[in-house]
Amino acid sequence: MELRKYKADDAQVIVKWLKNEYAFRQWSADRYESYPITADDINNYYSQYSDDELYKLTAVDEDEIIGHLTIRFIDDERKIARLGFVIVDDTKRGNGYGKQLVSSALKYAFDELKADKVTLGVFENNTPAVCCYLSCGFKIVEKEITESYQCMGEIWNCIEMEVIR
Repeated sequence: MELRKYKADDAQVIVKWLKNEYAFRQWSADRYESYPITADDINNYYSQYSDDELYKLTAVDEDEIIGHLTIRFIDDERKIARLGFVIVDDTKRGNGYGKQLVSSALKYAFDELKADKVTLGVFENNTPAVCCYLSCGFKIVEKEITESYQCMGEIWNCIEMEVIR
């Protein structure tokens, strides 16, 4: 598996992995207004950001798209990177691709982008993702105020996680 720069055509594949609104909201929280989304919705969202504001990456295995994520800096010094929109082809889950995707993203953030810390937020109801992140070296960070989102008529709490170089 390797990471490459996201291409607009990748969105046509990614939207097929979002088979229900629950999985969609776990992936995107409230970043998109309604479900389902289209490839154009993803590309329009991404077009708001320059390539050095939001690093959009696609994971491929022998030219087959198997995952996607973004990385952005959340500090002015560009030392703290944040992963977002992490997703693996739902038909390939359970085969270690998630761990490979996240591990590759960490390597990219530390080696290429020269980040000192990588963070992410994951909903506490997404146990497989939490386990994946823990297996990649992320640690849970206690925050004074828990970030929460209104999703599907419920309040979903986020777990904050980080890896320090």
